[in-house]
Amino acid sequence: MKFQKPYLLKEIAEIINAEFEGNAEFPVTGINEIHKVTEGDITFVDHPKYYKKALTSKASVVIINQKSEAPDGKHLIFSDDPFRDYNYLVKRHVNVSKQDQQIDPSALIGNNTVIQPGSFVGKNVTIGEDCFIHSNVSIYDNTIIGDHVVIHSNTVIGADAFYFKRRPDFYEKMISCGKVIIENHVEIGANCCIDKGVSGDTIIGEGTKMDNLIQIGHDTVIGKNCLFAAQVGIAGTVKIEDNVILWGQVGVNKDLVIGEGAVVYAQSGVAGTIEGGKSYFGSPAIDAREKMNQIRHMHKIPELFNKKTS
Repeated sequence: MKFQKPYLLKEIAEIINAEFEGNAEFPVTGINEIHKVTEGDITFVDHPKYYKKALTSKASVVIINQKSEAPDGKHLIFSDDPFRDYNYLVKRHVNVSKQDQQIDPSALIGNNTVIQPGSFVGKNVTIGEDCFIHSNVSIYDNTIIGDHVVIHSNTVIGADAFYFKRRPDFYEKMISCGKVIIENHVEIGANCCIDKGVSGDTIIGEGTKMDNLIQIGHDTVIGKNCLFAAQVGIAGTVKIEDNVILWGQVGVNKDLVIGEGAVVYAQSGVAGTIEGGKSYFGSPAIDAREKMNQIRHMHKIPELFNKKTS
């Protein structure tokens, strides 16, 4: 998320009542979690396992729970609880308020777009031309939808990210401040859920088609002309390149890449990055022909065992 106007480093430190190291006049332009940072951003780190990743990221400012010397080009803010302070900064810029109308007056709706009864359109939503939004669709604040998009009934666009920090006796929610962007000629089935980014954007590429009952996690970026069958579930911060096909009930783990043109057969589990241009099956998903051979060999085990014991 980018701020509407930059803050000075010293102003950020003052807001969260923390010490800092670096140029007090440095302009801070945004706040992002580690997967989405760009130059000028603040991010946070609260575990030694991720110190190096944060300190070598593109972020210009790091809220950290360990006193240390700032690497070249970095500015540090020292906090006893970076997650808490990161959330506090985000909350200052997330305006959640009651809405009394089903379509907020701030929404921009393109020519020839139809929104059926019972649908909700939040603040600062943009919907392009020639779209068809079926009944009981919920489109949360700040969503951007292109032209010729179809969204079927009971789908939710822009729900909060499923992102929590484990505390000793409860889970603390990470506040979502990103949005969803749906490009032109996308069709989304009934009862789908597309989560907004934690701090960046969840993007559905042009021409992609989704069946019913599909979950897309936060900050996931889906390429052009992908095809997803029913009950596909995709975790957060996944990159799916163009022309990927995921058949029914495929599950995709977080923080991975599915290469262009990959096909994943039904009921498979994608545990790590997979190359494009191949077909996959199984859990964890591997080359489909190899998996089929494994299954054939497994079916021969009882026969081999009986021969050995007879």
